[in-house]
Amino acid sequence: MNCLLMRESPLIIALNKEKTVYDGFITVMEKDLRIRISLPPDRQMKQAKLHCCWQMKRLLHGYQHIVKQRLQHSTNLMAFILELKTVLEVALKSQPGCQSFSPPQYYSQLITEIEILGWDKLLFIDAEFRTLKLKAEDTAGHQHAITVKLKSKYPTEAPEFSADLPVPLVITWTSQSTLANVHSQFLLNVEALSEFWSVLDEIDEQTWVLEPEKPTKADSMRRIAIGNNVSIKVQIDPRHPKMLPECCLLGAEHVVTPLRNKLNANMHLWNPDCSVLQNMTDVLEIEFPSPTTHEKSSFSVECGICYSYRLESAIPDQVCNDPRCGQPFHQACLYEWLRGLPTSRQSFNIVFGECPYCSKPITVKMVTGNA
Repeated sequence: MNCLLMRESPLIIALNKEKTVYDGFITVMEKDLRIRISLPPDRQMKQAKLHCCWQMKRLLHGYQHIVKQRLQHSTNLMAFILELKTVLEVALKSQPGCQSFSPPQYYSQLITEIEILGWDKLLFIDAEFRTLKLKAEDTAGHQHAITVKLKSKYPTEAPEFSADLPVPLVITWTSQSTLANVHSQFLLNVEALSEFWSVLDEIDEQTWVLEPEKPTKADSMRRIAIGNNVSIKVQIDPRHPKMLPECCLLGAEHVVTPLRNKLNANMHLWNPDCSVLQNMTDVLEIEFPSPTTHEKSSFSVECGICYSYRLESAIPDQVCNDPRCGQPFHQACLYEWLRGLPTSRQSFNIVFGECPYCSKPITVKMVTGNA
């Protein structure tokens, strides 16, 4: 019987001379599952005790009565294991979304690769050893993380990679690649963007950034406060961060027009050897309010319709052009307000109406998604 058992389940071995305790793995549909079986001295299966790993317990949920029945009726250990494999195969086939378990070699190789890379580089690993997060630091001191999702046929099958970057992440993978190779390539990716993040660091530290509220490493846009209800939206090029960015001035037309004229007239003065913030100061001929000179509340003016500053992720970006009014509104709030007035009219995607505060003419673009 032992020879047949070895041939059928070579990963299960007897732990004692009496051959009453067996431990090891049974393979079902290319998945290795841990099992231990304790037999009574007479080796009768009726009194046998079955201990299994949590993966097998999850698979056998709902099949316990069948397993107990097989224990009672199997003539010997090998017969029981064959029947147990059949039950597990049925359980696996009935759960197409069932988690895939890898052979022991998968885990041993993964542990070895982490040790070579260094445990200090590991930020996170899930209980199934499928998803890892590795950390890296560029020469400017910026902290980064890459998420690696391993496939069942790792390393033959390439993992999935993701990271918080403003450009596509480029990782080359072969069947000989390791986590250390991934980490090295990731460092090259972030090092190439180090100057980009340094440019944004200066803007974040020395100006009042209105949007995004909590910028991520992938965000290349900053909306910077210039004054009360006046701001500039800049889009930094990740590959050429010192070059003139895309700029969009926001605010009442009587305030924005002089700034736009200066931007157009002084654009030729842009010097890539100077910082982006210094260039914008020179080109616009202004001093940006900073945390050392102004409170952020000076620029966080509430919407004149909903009386809140932040509406989901949006802040007031529509302003009445009348210099005596200058009341800001959320685009969505102003659109809904004007749409409800019988005196308002629409031309293409622009709604024309009156300011809720001063009744002077005001326009707003249709909110995306509304008819």
